[in-house]
Amino acid sequence: MRFMDRVAIITGAGRGIGKAVARQMSAEGGTVVIADINAERGDATAVDIGGSCFSVRTDISDPSSVAALHHSVAERCGKLDIVINNASLVPYQKWEDITFADWRKILSVDLDGVFLMCKESSNMMRKNSYGRIVNISSNTVMLGTPNLTHYVAAKGGVYAFTRALATELGKYGITVNNICPGLTDTDANWETPHHEAFDLVEGMQALKGRAKPQYHVPSILFLASEESHWVTGSTVVTDAGHTRH
Repeated sequence: MRFMDRVAIITGAGRGIGKAVARQMSAEGGTVVIADINAERGDATAVDIGGSCFSVRTDISDPSSVAALHHSVAERCGKLDIVINNASLVPYQKWEDITFADWRKILSVDLDGVFLMCKESSNMMRKNSYGRIVNISSNTVMLGTPNLTHYVAAKGGVYAFTRALATELGKYGITVNNICPGLTDTDANWETPHHEAFDLVEGMQALKGRAKPQYHVPSILFLASEESHWVTGSTVVTDAGHTRH
């Protein structure tokens, strides 16, 4: 039971990759907090997973909402060991159609939200000289995928931020690492034209098949566990060899 007596926040865990991680971490003994902007979806996921899982409606782009999340966790659990920054917006817009408002909307969640979560979480983790922060970026950072300029910029920021934050937090016993998934069969991707690229992407992968959310779980949970105590500032690319890192 790798996560027995560990408390974890997973953002955007009402569905997709975050939900798959929450389910497995709970099965391995962890107390899992579902932090999702969709309260109904977050609550339903917490009930579905069961155990010591609970949800807190959270808008990670709002400093007061992020602070309230951490206050709730402190009151209910007394500590925080793990944060998985999974929540993000995945747009589909041509460059010529992106306005500054569109740009700010994506960065406010996909990059600012990671900063806000890490700021509050690391303050709690430092009290116990222990922490695992796992940020979810994207292999689009390596690919420069079209119709995603603002998303790629935000995820590139997460990639770089992870490396800098690892340097800042190592002295407190806190590790900070990064996962870059490839195109994955999630509800979010079926809500945009991104799902039309599944066959094209599979043709470029070294390993054939369509990624499911659970395929990324082992790498994320390794970085969230005590087993990864000597790994920080690193990136694991989980895209079946699409980008061959």
